[in-house]
Parts: sequence; C-alpha cells; structure tokens
Amino acid sequence: DYVVVKMIPDNRLPPRHLHSVHTGKTFAVIKWESPYDSPDQDMLYAVAVKDLVRKTDKIYKVKTRNSTVEYTIKKLEPGGKYHVIVQLGNMSKESSMKINTVPLSAPDALKIITENDHILLFWKSLALKESNFNESRGYEIHMFDSLMNITAYLGNTTENFFKVSNLKIGHNYSFTVQARCLYSGQMCGEPATLLYDELGTGEDSSVARPGRSTDVAAIVVPVLFLLLVTLGIGFVLLYMRHRRLQNSFTAFANSHYSSRLGSAIFSSGDDLGDEDDEAPMITGFSDDVPMVIA
Repeated sequence: DYVVVKMIPDNRLPPRHLHSVHTGKTFAVIKWESPYDSPDQDMLYAVAVKDLVRKTDKIYKVKTRNSTVEYTIKKLEPGGKYHVIVQLGNMSKESSMKINTVPLSAPDALKIITENDHILLFWKSLALKESNFNESRGYEIHMFDSLMNITAYLGNTTENFFKVSNLKIGHNYSFTVQARCLYSGQMCGEPATLLYDELGTGEDSSVARPGRSTDVAAIVVPVLFLLLVTLGIGFVLLYMRHRRLQNSFTAFANSHYSSRLGSAIFSSGDDLGDEDDEAPMITGFSDDVPMVIA
C-alpha cells in the first residue's frame, strides 16, 4: 500500500543553495533554487547587493517560475567586495553570500633603467588592456627592502614611469606597481613585481653607475676611435712613402740628365759592380750617324 502526499508550499522559506557561478571584474553570476520544488506560479525574488567598500545598497527584482534561477549582477567595480542577499518578495527568510570581483590586471613590461644617482621604473599603460581603467586613477608604487625586511610606500603617479632615489649599498629591493588603491586601500589592482639587486656590496650608491647600454658604448666607442686612428696613421705612412719614392726617382732622373743631349742617360745595369772602370760609357747616338745592323 502507498499514499501520495502533496506538501503545502511555504513561502516563508529561504531560497536554497545560493552560490556564485562566475565572477568577473564588473559582474558576478549567482545561482539559487526556489524554496520548494516545482513552483506552480511565478515567484518574485529580491536580490540585494551591498557594497562593503562604498557602503551603498542596490536592490534588483527577479520574477520567474523556474526551480533553478541564475542571475547576473552587473555594474560592479574591479576588486570590489559585496554582500548579496536573496529572499522572496514577501520578506521571507533570506540566503546570503559574499563575493569579491576580480581586480584590475598588473601593468605589463615593468623594467628598471639605472641613471647616475637614481633609477627609473617604466611600465606599459594599463589602459591598453583594461577598458575599466582610467589613467587619471594613476598607479601606486611600493618598495620592499629584503635586508631590512621593510615595505615602504613610495608614492603614486599618473605617468608610466617613476623615479626612485637614495638606494642603499648592498641592499636588494623589490618594486611593485599597481593600479592605485581606492577607498582607503580596499580596491587595488594586481601588482607587477620586479627585483632590483644591481648595487654591489661596497659600492657607493651616490657614485654614477651607468646602465648596460652605457657599458656597451664605453667599449664600442674607444674601439672605433682606435680603428680610425690606425687607419689615419696608415694613410699618412703610405702617403709619405709614396712621396719619398717619387722624390727619390726625381732626384735620380735629374742626376742622369744630360742638357747637351736633352735626355737622361742610364747604364744597362750589367756594368754595375764591375771592377773595370775604364770601359767607355755609351752616351747615345747622334741623328746624323748612320746605324749599321750586321
């Protein structure tokens, strides 16, 4: 034997199984079930969203007959904290939960450039990838000294760079850059972190410390200068040698020039070094002497 029993719906019960399905930067998808199975009529829910940072409230109304309800809460702020309450419109018992939206991303391409007596932090604008970020909000910079185990707030800026001075020798630093925190530091962006440990022990931080690009220039420039000097000296030596050879040839030709004949007289080269100095020297032929060829 069996019996079928139909329960009388109780509209004073709270919604069941309230939970978050997905949370983004500016929205959150929540889900719950009706107070009892298979409602036979439309049910009106009140969804109250309390901003725990700004201390404001918003109420949304959802009307449905479904046993399972999915609702998207919009116009939230990145990195915000919210308290969500869902109950029937007749102010029955409530179900509640807390959600935290996704904070803004960390700035990209954070890098350090070393100058004479300070360093410069550079990063890409967060507005390039975050449509919800306005440059007027700015960035805030923190520094952690691992030797002293101290974190310091350096300041904020609306630019994409920041100057840091008075670094101590032998200390390692970690710098973080993030979207500026709002409302007493309760809504912040994700930090981008970079380690800086280029100041060696025993080196005075006030002394100019050139960057890598300066080091390369310090090597390349002297090498190029030496090459240019070497080439210049080589050209001068070649030019002097050429002039010396030219002057020697001119002096040699002038010493063998005969003004009577109007031409230079050279030996054949075969007589050079002979001990017989009495051999007559052929000085050329006159135009009026016939040449006989045997």
